[in-house]
Amino acid sequence: MIPVRRSPGGLALPELGFGTAPLGNLYRTVSDADAAATVAAALAAGMGYADTAPYYGFGLAEKRLGAGLVGEQAIVSTKVGRLLEPADGPFADERHGFRSAEPFEPVYDYSYDGVLRSHETSLVRLGVERVDILLVHDIGRTTHGVRHAERMAELAGGLRALERLKDEGAITAFGIGVNECDVALELLDRGPLDLILLAGRYTLLEQDALDTLLPRCAASGTGIVIGGPYNSGILASALRTDARYNYEAVPTPVLEKARRIDAVCARHQVNLGAAALQFVLGHPGVVSVVPGLASAKEVAETVDRYIAPIPAQLWAELKHEGLLRADAPVPIETHNAEIHTA
Repeated sequence: MIPVRRSPGGLALPELGFGTAPLGNLYRTVSDADAAATVAAALAAGMGYADTAPYYGFGLAEKRLGAGLVGEQAIVSTKVGRLLEPADGPFADERHGFRSAEPFEPVYDYSYDGVLRSHETSLVRLGVERVDILLVHDIGRTTHGVRHAERMAELAGGLRALERLKDEGAITAFGIGVNECDVALELLDRGPLDLILLAGRYTLLEQDALDTLLPRCAASGTGIVIGGPYNSGILASALRTDARYNYEAVPTPVLEKARRIDAVCARHQVNLGAAALQFVLGHPGVVSVVPGLASAKEVAETVDRYIAPIPAQLWAELKHEGLLRADAPVPIETHNAEIHTA
């Protein structure tokens, strides 16, 4: 049984959930049958929280997740900030990283009406009457560059729409799903968020979020969900030549650090992916981690990583070698395979 964690604001989530970007054919094609088997295996394993988005496969991931949820109970988060507008093909084999032929093109819209419309259309694709959590997707300078201020001004309306949906009981919680810390801090200056899904910015490779964002979330009662615990793949296997970091080719310094971490793991007979997955759960502000999954085999591998015993000496050596921040909280091993913090 996967334990449930509660955010400072009271939001309860299984500490191990799953992300559905791969079900939108991210970088590789996943069959409908494999997608269905993935969702079924994840739910059977106790991963009762699924994160998705309209952007993932231009609606494909939401449709596949919804099909797998028929007759099942799970907490679902989806995202707002992009609307899927009808588009004429033929389409390139890969668009925005997704190998999906769904006849839509994503268009940014963080407005009041855009958020409400995104919510409504997601419910249709998912085939559900309600989702629990809505997250503003990919807001920030990393995505929008010189248009950041314009997008943030537009989001003022979107946040009002999210507050309305929560007040009406249409959703339980709202927040943001981003790949950068700065915009999260900027939005926390404007008002409370129930949840931040932070992808790739708190991992075995990166702990800068310890400086400001994670303490700020603890003070504001904002729960943290970690996406991208493998930094797009490099922490799943540092030896694979096709591994990615931040969705792109791996820079040499990052590859060298990942391989040094892997070498320490090997000395302690610990799988690198297991260390990466369990490390993020060592932080008391993290309520869940949602690795992306594309097959029943990956579900089984993830569960194995989640329950793998990891000696305290591993974390100590990583810190001694300067590969992990000295102030990073780490998990402690228990006999029942649950992950607790130290």
